Amino acid sequence: MIDHVSIGVSDLKKAREFYDVVFLALSYVRVHDVEVPGVGLVAHGYGEAGSSARFWIGVPDKIDADHNRTSGNHFAFQAKSRLEVDAFYLAAIRGGAKDNGQPGIRAHYHPNYYGAFAFDPDGNKIEACCHLPE
Repeated sequence: MIDHVSIGVSDLKKAREFYDVVFLALSYVRVHDVEVPGVGLVAHGYGEAGSSARFWIGVPDKIDADHNRTSGNHFAFQAKSRLEVDAFYLAAIRGGAKDNGQPGIRAHYHPNYYGAFAFDPDGNKIEACCHLPE
């Protein structure tokens, strides 16, 4: 159900150095870094070597001023298809969520990353994502 979890950090370099060491104790390593064109390095992902990242640290993105003012927390739910991502987004918006990114490819994560983002009624950042090609 949960694809990954992200937490916001105030100092990405310091947090990376901390988690690089802490996760070694659990046999987890940094498996992915995200650099957004025009923005720079924004996140590091951790997991088992050779696998997908399941725990992320990153600089908080632009947060809706009316919601979740200081949190970088983010919950992503695994979808079985891109159609499920689309359905998730429509259901969220119809259910009172605010848009935080319409369904689409997010190639800066990887070429097949298809996701949709919303703020739930309490301001939590939620996402549905599919890693499969169309």
